Amino acid sequence: MRTKLLILASSIGMLGWGTVLPYQYAYAANTRGWGALAAALASTLFSVGALVAAPFAGRLSDRFNPVAVAVVAKLLAALGVGGLIWAQSAPAFLVGMFVFGFGLTAAGPAASVLVLRWAGSDDRRKVFAYKFTAEAIGMAVGAFVAGQFVDLSRTDGMTFAFIAAGAGFAISAVLIHVAGIGAPSEVAPDLAAGEAETRLSTMDALRRIFAVPALRWTAVVAVALALGFYAQFESGLPAYALTVLDVDESAIGLAAAVNCVVIVVLQVVVVRLTARRNAASLLMVVGAIWTLSWIVLSVAQLTPEVASALFVTTFGIFAVGETMYAPVLNPLTATLAPRGLVGTTLGTFTAIQTTFSAVGPLVAGALLGMGLANGFLALHLVISLVAVYGAWRLRAALHTRRAEERRPAADLAGTSTSTSTADSTGTLTPVPVNA
Repeated sequence: MRTKLLILASSIGMLGWGTVLPYQYAYAANTRGWGALAAALASTLFSVGALVAAPFAGRLSDRFNPVAVAVVAKLLAALGVGGLIWAQSAPAFLVGMFVFGFGLTAAGPAASVLVLRWAGSDDRRKVFAYKFTAEAIGMAVGAFVAGQFVDLSRTDGMTFAFIAAGAGFAISAVLIHVAGIGAPSEVAPDLAAGEAETRLSTMDALRRIFAVPALRWTAVVAVALALGFYAQFESGLPAYALTVLDVDESAIGLAAAVNCVVIVVLQVVVVRLTARRNAASLLMVVGAIWTLSWIVLSVAQLTPEVASALFVTTFGIFAVGETMYAPVLNPLTATLAPRGLVGTTLGTFTAIQTTFSAVGPLVAGALLGMGLANGFLALHLVISLVAVYGAWRLRAALHTRRAEERRPAADLAGTSTSTSTADSTGTLTPVPVNA
């Protein structure tokens, strides 16, 4: 029941993303007359807030009750987006966007830690998958509903969107608080931060995290997959479609809708089919799907008569990869995290992905602005292949890790104790010492 409430809270919270972010640039630049620079700064400060929040919130989730961290973060996001209603100047709007981004992202690592605490090891992938699907639905519903009410010709034309977003975050905070009432205070040893971990400085914690070879390769895969699609979802791919493929604006909206529908339809099926599959191998498949998608986008240039159809199809192909990526990455990262630093590790990985995702649109804008569409395609094809290579190296690192953890167990043969080791599916598996 707790995980169901958490999933519902995640979906309602993402309504705020859908109701505000697709429209805020035009609202700031044109409706309020603050210009393109202010609108771009608003998007940048939203990302900066997210970048600052992720590792900070992850560290707090290790040291304190993650329910409290998630609730405060959601309320902070509600405060930030609610402040946009009364923002009568560009600086006030920029501050609101920063707080919005900070609160929205800060809730992420805390919610992930709660999934790990409240879901058994066998159910973690499934819960993360449902959570991801619910968030996609929340974003899509938010964007659709806001599209019916937002009027960018009036200065108060986004008031409904801001109110809906703020209410969504507030309701999400209440649901998480309710889910946490009466939750067991005991924390699994792999998630609990001891005295030594709480005293670690941020730099020492990062050193411990990246001293793990498998985590280093996980970071490579996470960054490559983020750059290979998520960094271009909102700007680079639509810009390529409009300026190079010369497709109609409606095709972009259709592509986003297809992406969401495919995720919703396939997520449960994919989770069942891949429940016992090697996590690194699944990430290799995701990288291969990303590669196929960029090849299809390249072919679209050569076939203008079906360019729109190929562009929309590509978003559906990307979605198939997303149904594997979302349930696997966080459980795997958490399993590989040093003891007591799960929240810090998740927050750090979120910050890394956010940083590179923020750089992605700048690169796309530069390449497409200079007319280098082939360079744009080739770069992302290479990035997707890097993800495949990184996942292959990750699989080898996981194999080495398992072998090293079992070697001491063999030396202690005959004893009846047991230890836990991370298997390649991203779950904790009891391994007898005499195995």
